[in-house]
Amino acid sequence: MSDSSSSIDQLDGLVGWAAQLIDTLGAWGVGLFTLLETVFPPIPSEVILPLAGFISQQGEMNFVLVIVTSTLGAYVGALLLYWLGAALGLERSIRWLAKLPLVDRDDFEKAAGWFDRHGRSAVFFGRLIPGVRSLISLPAGAERMNLVTFSLFTVLGSGLWNTLLISLGALLGTQYHLIDQYSSILNYLVIAALVGVVGWLVIRRIRRGRAERSSG
Repeated sequence: MSDSSSSIDQLDGLVGWAAQLIDTLGAWGVGLFTLLETVFPPIPSEVILPLAGFISQQGEMNFVLVIVTSTLGAYVGALLLYWLGAALGLERSIRWLAKLPLVDRDDFEKAAGWFDRHGRSAVFFGRLIPGVRSLISLPAGAERMNLVTFSLFTVLGSGLWNTLLISLGALLGTQYHLIDQYSSILNYLVIAALVGVVGWLVIRRIRRGRAERSSG
């Protein structure tokens, strides 16, 4: 067994499963993850990308290629939402996407408000803000923002965010002696964060449903 495989095997639980999955799918699988995360916001890039960076440091994936594929995936996902906004308009797009599980209309309206306040720069800076990052493409498409400008800001913003998270994971990958010591703690933190996010989204959806029924 190689040192790199041994290091990955030391990650247990949910983190270990995700690391094994990323290791199996490779750099292009990371790109698929970021595409899905862009279209379906509850998928956390904050978990996937650091693990991809960690694995790249073990020599299992090329570090630069991981950044390229993750940014490409984010860009393709952003284009899908941009085209949806351009084709259906903001209101119809929000009404359709708000039917997805664990997605709330407020999320889209906040992204639209961010775009209204900050204009084109919202596409770049929005990529650095969780909750806004995945959804800012929708109002940009609805407003028919110049596609070249949208693409440039999306790639720059997504590339910066992805490089930061992947680099953090790669930095952890250089500290072999810490892997065994902190893998269990990291696993508990990831599980707690995921349960907290999903729980909050479910509770928010339930409360909104009750409010709509009472007002109706």
